[in-house]
Amino acid sequence: MIKFVGSFETVKSLPNTQFAEYAFVGRSNVGKSSLINAIVGEKIARTSNTPGRTQSLNLFNMDDKSMIVDLPGYGFARVSKVEALHWLERLEEYLLNRSQLRRLFVLIDSRIGPKDSDLDLMDFCDKNGICYQIVYTKKDKKVRESEQLKLSHENHPAMVENVLETSAEKKFGLDELRDIIGVK
Repeated sequence: MIKFVGSFETVKSLPNTQFAEYAFVGRSNVGKSSLINAIVGEKIARTSNTPGRTQSLNLFNMDDKSMIVDLPGYGFARVSKVEALHWLERLEEYLLNRSQLRRLFVLIDSRIGPKDSDLDLMDFCDKNGICYQIVYTKKDKKVRESEQLKLSHENHPAMVENVLETSAEKKFGLDELRDIIGVK
């Protein structure tokens, strides 16, 4: 059973649980909430066409075995620079201090490829030993850029070697994520 635990404005306000956490992050409008909904098979995360709708740390309990964390997006939302900096600081605090975090899924729109903000996050994770996995979203859509940067584990030591390709709309590439998180 999937249960919404709550939306939290600060890392300190998050509940202290023993459950492994699997967090999803990416640039605004990458399809993060849609992918989470597709993985669990129901609409638990709020979706929107407006970038930057997820502004809190949203926790979902997965059968009292693990937690999915829907983190605010970065890079594209129409918010002030002060607010964007606050989101970044909160993200860094979560990544550095949340011992329950087992894996960070860094979502990248497959039509666009990784941008500087994605690479900055990856570098931060590499420098701090935070395990992350690249998940390309919207793989069913037409690629806009022919020369996309290829990401490799050799250049990013904290990155899980296996890069995943998904489509929330067409429901493919979800089984491996379900296996990692423990979603039946």
